Amino acid sequence: MQAALAGLAELGYDRLTMDEIAARAHAGKGALYRRWPSKATLVVDAIVAWRERFAPVSVPDTGSLRGDIEAMIAAVPAFDDTLQRQMAVFAGLATAATRDPELKAELSSTILGRPRRLLRGVLDRAVARGEIPQERDLEIVADILIGLNILQVLLGEAPNRDYVERVFRNVIYPLVTAPPGSQGPSTLSSK
Repeated sequence: MQAALAGLAELGYDRLTMDEIAARAHAGKGALYRRWPSKATLVVDAIVAWRERFAPVSVPDTGSLRGDIEAMIAAVPAFDDTLQRQMAVFAGLATAATRDPELKAELSSTILGRPRRLLRGVLDRAVARGEIPQERDLEIVADILIGLNILQVLLGEAPNRDYVERVFRNVIYPLVTAPPGSQGPSTLSSK
């Protein structure tokens, strides 16, 4: 998987081939295909393995939405130059996904799916505790956070702990905890 990440960083997704990954890994292409059915699957698995070293795979239930959010913020990695460069590679990967339906599906279900599920789990617990109104539409909340983080990457900045904290405090927390009836789109007219 390191070979896939190195090739991705050097060549970009479009120019990276299974032959190139096999050569970098000192392995046969057949061995790669026995484990991964495609380049998209291999690259996404490599990114997931890399990210799991830095990002949480679960969020502890602290008993409150505020506490759970603090735990999520505390888990944001400190981005050094290596992590910053890797984030730029991911921006290129997102661009490649616009041309490759298989990569798009892998990114959506795996790379973006986990943070969506993590945040949704936190929000669902808060709904169960009565901290978020039952009728609140929470499907888009994770996409707001992910979208703002991707925007940071596209601007050449890592979504560091300070930035993520600002997003949670100024956007996510006020959005989900607003009293019923004050939620943005449900109060807009359809004119």
